[in-house]
Amino acid sequence: MASLLVLLLPALLSLAFPSALAQPAAPAPAGAPRNLTAILVKGGQYTTLIRLLKETQLDQQITSQLNNSFNGLTVFAPTDNAFNNLKPGTLNALTQQQQVALVLYHILPTYYSMEMFQTASNPVRTQASGNDGVYTVNITGTTSQVNISTGIDTTSITNTLNSASPLAVYSIEKVLLPYDIFGAKPPASSPPPAGEKPGKSPAASADSPDSAAAGSGGSNAGVSLKKGFLGWSSLVGVGLMGVVVNVF
Repeated sequence: MASLLVLLLPALLSLAFPSALAQPAAPAPAGAPRNLTAILVKGGQYTTLIRLLKETQLDQQITSQLNNSFNGLTVFAPTDNAFNNLKPGTLNALTQQQQVALVLYHILPTYYSMEMFQTASNPVRTQASGNDGVYTVNITGTTSQVNISTGIDTTSITNTLNSASPLAVYSIEKVLLPYDIFGAKPPASSPPPAGEKPGKSPAASADSPDSAAAGSGGSNAGVSLKKGFLGWSSLVGVGLMGVVVNVF
């Protein structure tokens, strides 16, 4: 009887405490890559973008955000050829703040899979969106192609470097040029002619013939008014003297 209990004991324990005798769970798979620079280095043709990320110190901020955000990020990564196709001096002509905005313009504050682009609500905000400008993009997608438009240029996703949440990285063959930096600027107002105060039209100048005539007409009217007043006063004085003479 005792031997029978020994044989049945493991079965009884498994029924009462199913997790007690369970085999150890396999270790959880390592998290998805969250180092953007490492992904770009592995891609092999993104040296200019990597340099910009390091010079602006955005690589560290992106890594920190990925580790402290549930929304994830989506990065459009221009290749070196994309940067080489820019007009010479384009990047050097940008201020430090504009370079930061340019890099952030290639990052969406939400994770997007290729399928999710098909339902994106335009315009789509970027990490550069803020009080200094709109910095949005328009995204249109199908099952086979995704296009990104800035209002200045349009490009398509050519390759997926990383698709695992929370970081999606897609290769593009053009640099996304934000309208807020590269768009047409309104023409500057022309300076006033020499010797003329700003905000004063030439027609109102004291030296213009019209204004001189107006001033002359005004002074003549004043003289006429003054003469009329004096004549009227003289008549009134004469009338009063006649009244006084008649009284006496």
